Amino acid sequence: MEPPSRTVLVVDDDASIRFLCRVNLELDGWDVRDAGTIDDARRELADGRVAVTLLDAHIGTQSGLAFLDEMRRDHADVAVAMLTGSVGAGALDTARADAFIPKPFTLEQLRDTVRRLASRAAQTAG
Repeated sequence: MEPPSRTVLVVDDDASIRFLCRVNLELDGWDVRDAGTIDDARRELADGRVAVTLLDAHIGTQSGLAFLDEMRRDHADVAVAMLTGSVGAGALDTARADAFIPKPFTLEQLRDTVRRLASRAAQTAG
């Protein structure tokens, strides 16, 4: 049986958020990929090795919530945490994300959420 993936995909149009997530998650032992656009995210997800995706609610002019629906259809095994600082609670209540990380977030929130989602995904797969 293949070991669980240690790969996290960070999808955010803000390069500083992607960098912050990358550095801190790599220090925590994760392989981190990042995408500044939804098209880039699709390419990163294509090989099936991503365990957890951190997805911004707004990626440029595109909707992260709409992309979440696509991910649930095409990559249902990938755990998703929404990164958000601007979407109202009502919209998030209807989203099918596994977790929410409010911006600004602490590094502890980031690492704990990724660990929890990866652990849950590994238990579901095993």
